[in-house]
Amino acid sequence: MASRQEPAAFRPAAARKTRWVTFTLDAPEAAEVFLAGDFTRWGEQARKMKQRKDGTWCLRTWMPPGEHEYRFIVNGQWSDDPRCGRRRPNPFGSENCIV
Repeated sequence: MASRQEPAAFRPAAARKTRWVTFTLDAPEAAEVFLAGDFTRWGEQARKMKQRKDGTWCLRTWMPPGEHEYRFIVNGQWSDDPRCGRRRPNPFGSENCIV
């Protein structure tokens, strides 16, 4: 029996709120940049970002509902998102950004 997908109106509210989020970082001198956060199990599944011609790094990713903490890894070093105004202290003496 073939399964059919339920219309969006019948899906759980959490599933309907999942959305695409675009992360960008201006780091033209960087050789590589990764996005790491609670949604990637931090360093375990950090996502490699792509560099644009203007030197900014970009990644569009599917985000589950709710608040999420994240940081960038630039050339192997943990880095803040300078555009993010919401932060939370982490156990390593720095802060995680919140989206």
